[in-house]
Amino acid sequence: MPVPDALIPTPDAAAALAVALGCGLLVGVERERRKGSGPQRGFAGLRTFAVASVAGAAAALTQITGLVVTGALLVVGLTLLAYQRDRSDDPGVTTEMALLLTYLNGVLCAWSLPLAAGLAVGLTALLAGRDRLHRWALQWLRPGEVRDGIVLAALALMALPLVPDQPLWGTPLNPHKVVQLLVLLLAVQSLAHLAGRLLAARHAVAVSALASGFVSSTATIATLGLAVREQGASPRLMAGGGLLSCVSTQLQLLLVAAAMQPAWLTRLWLPALLGALVVAVWGWALVRGAHTGDDGLAVSSPRIEGLGAGGDDRMFSLRGAAAVAALLSGIQLAVHALQRWLGDAGLVAGALVAALADLHSALAAVLAATAPVPGAVGVWAVALALLVHAASKSLTAGFAGGRSYLRWLAPGLWLHTLLVSVGVVWFSF
Repeated sequence: MPVPDALIPTPDAAAALAVALGCGLLVGVERERRKGSGPQRGFAGLRTFAVASVAGAAAALTQITGLVVTGALLVVGLTLLAYQRDRSDDPGVTTEMALLLTYLNGVLCAWSLPLAAGLAVGLTALLAGRDRLHRWALQWLRPGEVRDGIVLAALALMALPLVPDQPLWGTPLNPHKVVQLLVLLLAVQSLAHLAGRLLAARHAVAVSALASGFVSSTATIATLGLAVREQGASPRLMAGGGLLSCVSTQLQLLLVAAAMQPAWLTRLWLPALLGALVVAVWGWALVRGAHTGDDGLAVSSPRIEGLGAGGDDRMFSLRGAAAVAALLSGIQLAVHALQRWLGDAGLVAGALVAALADLHSALAAVLAATAPVPGAVGVWAVALALLVHAASKSLTAGFAGGRSYLRWLAPGLWLHTLLVSVGVVWFSF
C-alpha cells in the first residue's frame, strides 16, 4: 500500500514537530509551576501541554481537516471535564483555555514557525504575569483611566475601521484621516499620562515626546500644550518635551531624503544633525530645570467604580484633542485649496503651505519635483518650508498651551530652525 505524500517525513515536517514540542514545553513549564500538588492540583502540566502541542502539529501535517477538528474537540472535551471536577477555591479557566490555545499553536507550527514560536512566548509571558496583571487592573489603574481607555479603544478598534476612507474634497477632507488624527492625539496624551505615573515626571515627558515626535512633532507640541492649559502642567517642562520632539523631526528629514533622493543628503545631513543636537540640548535643559512639584512616581489607587474621575485620573482631553485635530485638518484643507488654485506652477508656494501641516510631506513634494538633481528653487523651497513649519508649530503651541508655554518653546524652536535652514542654503551654494 503506497504511503500518501502528505505523510512522508520532510525537513519542514521535522522542524514543525520540533518547534511544536518546544512551544508546548515552554508553556507547560509555567503551568507545572502553578499546578500545585495533592487532590486539588491542576489537571494539566508540563507533559500534557507538550503532548497537546505536538498532537496539533502532527494532525496539521497530515493535511486531514477532520483530524485537526477532532483533536480540537477532544481537547475541549478534556478541559470541560477537568473544569467540572475542579474543587479548588478559585476554579478559573485559564489553564483550560491555555491548553486549547497550545493545541491550536501546534497546528500553527505546520504553517508558520516564527508566528507559532512568538505566540507561545506571548502566551507564556501572559500566564507568568498573572499576579502583576491582577495588581495592575485592580489596584494601579484608576477609574478615570479605565473609562478613558475604553473610549480610546472604542475609537481605535470600532469607530476608525467603520469610518469611510473616501476623500470628500481632495485628500485632506477624508473622515478616516480625521478620526485617525484624533486617535493619534489621544494616544499621545495617554502615553504621556501613563509614562508620568511610571517614571519621574521629567523623564516621562522626555521619553514620550521623543517617541511621539516620530509620528507627529506638531501633534506632540499641541498635546503638551493642552496639558499646560487644561491640567496646569509646568509650561517649562512641557516646552522642553515639545523641543525634544523636534529632534525626531530632524532625523526624519534625513530618512525621507535617503529614501526619495539621496543627492539631497549632502545638503541636509550636517545642518539636520546640528539642529537636532541644539534642540536636544535646549529641550533637555528646560526639562531638567523644570519644577514638577512631585517625583511623578506611580502610586496605587483603590478599585472604586462609580466615583467621579479627578483631574489626575484622566488620560486625555477629548475636547482639546478634537479642537487640535480640527485645526490641523483645516490647515490641510487650506493647502489643498491653494494647490488647486496655483496648479503645477506653484512649487514653492505649495511647499510652504504644505509645511504648515507637515514638514515631511512638503520635503517629499520638493524632492519629487526637483529630481534627479537638486536645483536652486528646490533648495530655497526647503529652507523656507522649514521656517514656515516653525511658524505653524508656534501658532499651534500658542493655541493649545497659551502664552507661557509659547514663551518657553519659541526660542529653542526658532534657533534650531534658523540653523538648519541657513545651513541648507550655505551647503548648496
